Amino acid sequence: MTLADPAPTAVPGPPEGTVSARRPARSGTWVALLVGASLLFAVNGTVAKLAMQAGLSPSRLVELRSLGSAVVLLLAVGVAARSRLPRGRELVGLALLGFAGVAMVQWLYFVAISHLPVGVALLIEYTAPLLVALWARFVLGEQLGARLWWGLLACLSGLALVAQVGPGVRLDAVGLVAAAGAAVSLAAYYLLGARVLRHRDAVSTQAWSMAFAAAFWMVAQPLWQFDPAVLADDVVLPPALGTVHVPLGLLVAWIVVLGTVVPYAVVLAGVARLGPARTGLIGMLEPVAAAATAWVVLGESMTALQLVGGVVVLAGVLLAEAARQSGTRRGRRTSHSLGTTSSATPTTPTTATSRSHS
Repeated sequence: MTLADPAPTAVPGPPEGTVSARRPARSGTWVALLVGASLLFAVNGTVAKLAMQAGLSPSRLVELRSLGSAVVLLLAVGVAARSRLPRGRELVGLALLGFAGVAMVQWLYFVAISHLPVGVALLIEYTAPLLVALWARFVLGEQLGARLWWGLLACLSGLALVAQVGPGVRLDAVGLVAAAGAAVSLAAYYLLGARVLRHRDAVSTQAWSMAFAAAFWMVAQPLWQFDPAVLADDVVLPPALGTVHVPLGLLVAWIVVLGTVVPYAVVLAGVARLGPARTGLIGMLEPVAAAATAWVVLGESMTALQLVGGVVVLAGVLLAEAARQSGTRRGRRTSHSLGTTSSATPTTPTTATSRSHS
């Protein structure tokens, strides 16, 4: 996702295959870069959990992440000098996106992973594209076909398997509710982002949404109530990482730079070059890699039944997204046949940019 982030934001891209057809020689390079971005987002969940175990609350960590990422992204937008200042209804839309889509997604995700294994929390949150597809079907009135219902059945069945508790695995109500809330907030992020992106580029959209998220948290918990000396505290990394001592600030810096800004930039560029569908498919590596990282570093195990459930959930998300894309294409064809533009059909890209949260 996960600015996935995560990382990454609902970003419109060219039709699948159009860009890669122009740059076939670079396709393999961008696939490798996108794999790397997915791995960075995946590792970010474990780094965030280590930071919270060291004493940072989920809300404070989200505040520092949002503020740091907003500063970097707004500087990038300012250097590029290619974006106007938001105003009016666009400003309101960006504020809503920052609150409901960024601040809440990241906070609920961090709460979830503080109570659940990282892989389980991310799998639940990863059902957001399914929620978007259901919204498209019942609110926007799009005809999505049978694959949506098969995807829904697969997701529900897979989540039922993931929720099975085995030796060494403990699930609690707070974590489950937070993960489900993160999925709803992430779906809202996609839908709100799609509206904002009709009139604004993706980089500045992400920058301003991060800025509004940071502003929200600075009002909710002012920075002057935070002792920055805490960032100098030693954190002992788990044995899998060599039991070395690092300052807490280094973990926060990782979360901001390598867990947010860098992978987000790669995913954004990947959408432009490979298309949203292919980028989203590569992004499916994230929950698998996140669970593997948490297992190796934090010792968070999942049972064989839960692993099977995870695969079923991801298959369901793919089916729902395929139904969504098919419905969008049908809507465009209908619009063209009626002599209207394709913008008459609402479109909401999803999985290509879902890693901005993780």
